[in-house]
Amino acid sequence: MAENVIHVNDSNFEKDVLKSEVPVVVDFWAEWCMPCRMIAPFLDEIAAEMEGKIIVAKVNVDHSPVTSQKFGIRSIPTLMIFKNGTVADSILGAVPKNVIRQKIQSNL
Repeated sequence: MAENVIHVNDSNFEKDVLKSEVPVVVDFWAEWCMPCRMIAPFLDEIAAEMEGKIIVAKVNVDHSPVTSQKFGIRSIPTLMIFKNGTVADSILGAVPKNVIRQKIQSNL
């Protein structure tokens, strides 16, 4: 995992995501999820490319059930873009890197 990607869980989600001063792309994922593993390198690259403009955070749905339930996560991977503490956009499923980047840029 890239050094620009943070791990978030039920206990620090509010501080690290909802109260962030920059947009946060949250990847709801699980270790056993192959599509999640497919997009992980894309997120690592985007986190490095957009350092200072966004934060990329990963939430393991198996370890953070409260947060996953709060945001209605029913399938993974689900990416949610948080801006000013609210969900600005989301992406369901494994999509190409350019689609992820485009969604993020349209929400900056």
